Amino acid sequence: MRAFESIHFSATTPGPRLIVTGAVHGNETCGTVAIRRVLRDIDQGRIALVAGQVTFVPVTNPLAYERGQRHGDRNLNRKLAPTGEPREFEDHVANWLCPLLAHHDVLLDLHSFHTPGEPFAMVGPPDNDGALEPFRHAAQEEALAVRLGVRRIVDGWLGTYAAGVERRRARHAGGGELALDLDADYGVGTTEYMRRMGGWGFTLECGQHEDPRAPEVAYRAIVNALAHLRLIDAAPPAPAAEVEALSLFEVIDKTDADDRFARDWSSFDAVRAGELVGTRRDGTPVRAESDSRIVFPNPAAQAGQEWFYLARASERFTR
Repeated sequence: MRAFESIHFSATTPGPRLIVTGAVHGNETCGTVAIRRVLRDIDQGRIALVAGQVTFVPVTNPLAYERGQRHGDRNLNRKLAPTGEPREFEDHVANWLCPLLAHHDVLLDLHSFHTPGEPFAMVGPPDNDGALEPFRHAAQEEALAVRLGVRRIVDGWLGTYAAGVERRRARHAGGGELALDLDADYGVGTTEYMRRMGGWGFTLECGQHEDPRAPEVAYRAIVNALAHLRLIDAAPPAPAAEVEALSLFEVIDKTDADDRFARDWSSFDAVRAGELVGTRRDGTPVRAESDSRIVFPNPAAQAGQEWFYLARASERFTR
């Protein structure tokens, strides 16, 4: 098993500190391909750092990457935090990764998704002083989000996940036999941890896992981020001409491995109020309660884990 690897560049002129991560999930390799392309560009002089610092992590989870699967022992991008008693491989990753994230100002975390769909960026909440996810860098996130090279931007992750945990707790208290994770912090991944450490950043979903265009989406986002942050001497990227902003508002879990979708859903397919999304093992229909979009549909989800999310239109990026 390979050791953890990061490649760091530092300019003589002060500036932001950016970290770019790939393969947090081992079967999501577009970021790895894109990072290695950028590293070749730097090595061959096509890209030169003129200010600040940038760190590249081509393979964040080497065990999962070597196995070609989402995780090694568990999902690294859930309940991410250092631990004094590492038990699973991802605990060792977290103990190495979390201090590295905390040393930076901005994170670009490159991912892909299970079913076909258009690339999109996930951002944090608006500025707030709430207990769940207090934040004060929304304007900076918004300014770069529209310049990453994608037109669709999604927020609402952690609040939606925490609400889903409350429903899990209710089911568990009612005598359910599923081994469910009942901690709201289970929704904390790389970007959420980054924000808790005072930074900001993005999860960029670059396309379906095997989409040959996904590495190009990831590469363009890295270059655009470097240019926007003025870390390289390049023209600042223009914002997207048209932005589709969406907010997650509900997560639906599988309750049994035999729960089935009504059809092959793709991320951001529209669903009408009352439309059949899937059917539980016992025949109970699962319907959309309002007009919305389906996000991250996962027909291979395990019982007790996220089956799909729902999102609705937001006016956050239209002002």
